[in-house]
Amino acid sequence: MAPTEAVTPAASRRWTALLFIGLAQLMIVLDGTVVNIALPSVQTDLGISDGDRQWIITAYTLAFGSLLLFGGRIADYTGRKRTFLIALTGFTCASALGGAASNFELLLTARALQGAFGALLGPSALSLLTVMFTEPKERAKAFGIWGAISAAGGALGLLAGGALTEYLDWRWCLYVNIPIALVAAIGGYAVLTESRRPGKARFDIPGVILVTSGLVAIVYAAGRAESDGWGSAKIIGLLTGGAVLLVAFAVVERRVRQPLLPPHVVADRTRGGAYLAVALSVVGMFGAFLFMTYFMQVVKGYSPVRTGVAFLPMVVAVLVSSGALSMRLLPKVPPRVLIVPGMVICSGGMLWMLTLETGSGYADGVLVTELLFGFGAGLILPVSLNYATHGVDASDAGVASASVNTAQQIGASVGVALLNTIATSATADYLADHGMNPALAKEAAVEGFRTAGAWAAGIILTGALAVALLMNTPRPEQRAEPEDAAAVGGDTAETPEPQLAHGR
Repeated sequence: MAPTEAVTPAASRRWTALLFIGLAQLMIVLDGTVVNIALPSVQTDLGISDGDRQWIITAYTLAFGSLLLFGGRIADYTGRKRTFLIALTGFTCASALGGAASNFELLLTARALQGAFGALLGPSALSLLTVMFTEPKERAKAFGIWGAISAAGGALGLLAGGALTEYLDWRWCLYVNIPIALVAAIGGYAVLTESRRPGKARFDIPGVILVTSGLVAIVYAAGRAESDGWGSAKIIGLLTGGAVLLVAFAVVERRVRQPLLPPHVVADRTRGGAYLAVALSVVGMFGAFLFMTYFMQVVKGYSPVRTGVAFLPMVVAVLVSSGALSMRLLPKVPPRVLIVPGMVICSGGMLWMLTLETGSGYADGVLVTELLFGFGAGLILPVSLNYATHGVDASDAGVASASVNTAQQIGASVGVALLNTIATSATADYLADHGMNPALAKEAAVEGFRTAGAWAAGIILTGALAVALLMNTPRPEQRAEPEDAAAVGGDTAETPEPQLAHGR
């Protein structure tokens, strides 16, 4: 058979596989925001107290964030396709359970199960993408699509959550996962091929216990910080304990024969810069979602559906930025040439919130923030997700993918809790300075949004400076793609390392 005849089916199969892997990623990202708008309806329907309602979100993030590294290593050892399909099946069942929940406890269990299966699904999906696309131009296009899904999915989740809650029922915010997961599972079963780390599966149990406990402590503390206060003994104790456990994890990983997270995966300057860029951009992204949602619904009186529709320009900005710039420039320029300007643009979007007033219109208010942040995110995420597995051996693709998912989750959990605390403190200070006048409630809320937006901008700009100094990676080398079947694989195939220039 001629070489062209051997390569063409493989390429076709890769892009078909990307469709189903992308659907799985869309479901994960949607689930991070689709339930948020439905929370008031869920609380009323199931009789949940104000103090307990946060657990509907926290149960998911806690399980998801704390189990990601373990999920990535499971994918590496037991097979990425197998893990992907098992995770989709479990996520489908958990979503059905949550949609049918008749009480708070059952819903909480379902959300935790969604998070646990999501911790398997996220790393297996990204590692499949990593080992399938190795030629720089194809890889840039694939990760451009992936980054656009990751950046736009949160805003689409707000739109879907508003529409499903208003026109159907809050339960459909969970049921909507079922058809998406089924299509992804059926398609994935048909077109994906297996790849796994060679050798017998050996799991670093001490490492699993340490990192899971440490991440649970940090994510739980972030979820409780709003109600307990960042300065409370409980929150300080949890954060300190979590940090100590993670330090102990780092020490253990340097000494065990088969580490859960090999130190070289995160010590690489390129991958470290990518993880940092993802974590800090997500802080701003989820902060923007939170504050703009409250501004539109509480201050401007928008309905859930109108609020969701109002986020669509952000989605368009992400798609334009990732499609017109990131996918085309990614194979040609060093990564920081795209990531650093993207972070600066995102910080500009958060700074625009300083112009917000209670009387601000949509066009001169949140729309500008949406467009700037969406355009910046379209530059950051495709590039960062691409380089998150830069230079890593294919046998560690799952855990490297889990590491960037962990950075994203921790950034979202800790960052949003921190920004929300800053916003509520600024609101309280404003009311205290103005005599606690209830008539000024909206003005006080907007003051909180402005203050938190300024802090978010500062955090992202600091991250941009760090990435500029840390990420000294040159542009990718243009090498021919190997004409083997590894991209679509045999039953236990490992694909070659991504063909990128190494810069440590």
